[in-house]
Amino acid sequence: MVLKAFFPTCCASADSGLLVGRWVPEQSSAVVLAVVHFPFIPIQVKELLAQVQQASRVGVAVLGTWCHRRQESEESLGHFLEGLGAIFSHEPWLQLCRERGSKFWSCKATHRQVPASLGAPGQDQVMLIFYDQRKVLLSQLHPPAALPDHQAGDATASAGGLAAVFDTVARSEVLFRSDQFDEGPVRLSHWQSEGVEASILVELAKQASGPICLLLACLLSLISAASTSRVFKLWPLSFIWSKLSTCEQLRHRLGQLTLIFSTQKAENPAQLMRKANMLVSVFLDVALGLALLSWLHGKDRIGQLADALVPVADHVAEELQHLLQWLMGAPAGLKMNRALDQVLGRFFLYHIHLWISYIHLMSPFIERILWHLGLSACLGLTVALSILSDIIALLTFHIYCFYVYGARLYCMKICGLSSLWRLFRGKKWNVLRQRVDSCSYDLDQLFIGTLLFTILVFLLPTTALYYLVFTLGLIHLLVDLVNSLPLYSLGLRLCRPYRLAAGVKFRVLEHEAGRPLRLLMQEVKVQTSRFSLTRPNAG
Repeated sequence: MVLKAFFPTCCASADSGLLVGRWVPEQSSAVVLAVVHFPFIPIQVKELLAQVQQASRVGVAVLGTWCHRRQESEESLGHFLEGLGAIFSHEPWLQLCRERGSKFWSCKATHRQVPASLGAPGQDQVMLIFYDQRKVLLSQLHPPAALPDHQAGDATASAGGLAAVFDTVARSEVLFRSDQFDEGPVRLSHWQSEGVEASILVELAKQASGPICLLLACLLSLISAASTSRVFKLWPLSFIWSKLSTCEQLRHRLGQLTLIFSTQKAENPAQLMRKANMLVSVFLDVALGLALLSWLHGKDRIGQLADALVPVADHVAEELQHLLQWLMGAPAGLKMNRALDQVLGRFFLYHIHLWISYIHLMSPFIERILWHLGLSACLGLTVALSILSDIIALLTFHIYCFYVYGARLYCMKICGLSSLWRLFRGKKWNVLRQRVDSCSYDLDQLFIGTLLFTILVFLLPTTALYYLVFTLGLIHLLVDLVNSLPLYSLGLRLCRPYRLAAGVKFRVLEHEAGRPLRLLMQEVKVQTSRFSLTRPNAG
């Protein structure tokens, strides 16, 4: 029988000792989790394994011995390690040895308890598979933590194949934290053996973040309750709350902060990744906002912007007048309806005249308004961009009116054309049943419908041109990009791709006659096409 032994690469240079891990009988596999070093007391090792077994519900046991021969004086250590099988009985008993000054390994799996008719103890062939313990644990390839109702220490029956390996490493995190802050009575080697100082700092940060998150969660819940009060549902406030981009962004930021500082633990890796993406996005947003705030309040840039606003407004008005005069002629050689073109052009020119008067009336107060609005950048760059979008919407209200007029006329013409097109096909829209039904029309109805359809078709290019020219939305796209960009996932994709692994593959390290087969388990990177950007829902 061929036995598969999964050995962590972090223990390849560890000192000699005992192999601690889990035996998977369904797969004939042994998952090595750590190496126990000398000196140790057997009863302390058994107590440690019992504690880990009770906390993780994984059948952790001593699987065999590990011998790393570095010096000549350690040649006799192998005989001592062979005798430990009588204290820690396990079937089969693994014996892994790394030869001194050689790249070859010796692997044996012996059975001590065999029937008397078979004679000497049996021995199996061993396939040694190396795996990166840290990457396997952090790659989230193991199944969700759904513990079955088994006895303590029983293996997960539902996890099969490589899933059993991933699940074993994931649920044995208690063993890796046993010597997180001090070595204790039992000295182990695993992937966290050299990160004691960092583990202490991380644990202190976790302990300090608990009360802070609780306080911020209570504060955010109060703000959320105040924002949903009846005062904000009255007519003027509800209309402003629904139309301004700043209110929408503040509502979105409140939802982000509520999820980030929630005291509830993420139920699955997807929720953890979503919360991390939001945390990095908010952190980067606030950092960029503070940088913008520092830039605005340095060297009197707000005064310079206020002084340049009125000339820019005059220049924009002049360019709009040229644009409207171009549209009132023959734009790009297009044949427009002259009567409708002249009416729309003169109507829009009158709006521009009113807008210039409005800007010159507000010019004495522009600098003070910009100074107070610049302080909003401390809430994040997206909040500043949302306020900028609202300011531009107020300063260019006439262009928004152009868009509304053009959009309303365009929508009316499209609806009229679609209704008349159904008339030609003998159809009509049933308002009660909300569907298209068949209908018979007389000759007069078809004649009037043909005339109206012809008029709307010839007026459609003029209306569509005014509608397309005054369509805006670039700043809203930038705000949505900052809000929906998965920065944390992209950072992991570039710096730590094993955290987003799609699977594993094996590479042959040694395949020689008379030697055990040695394989290296590596992660398979997620393809870039699996990432998708979705625009968040409003609110």
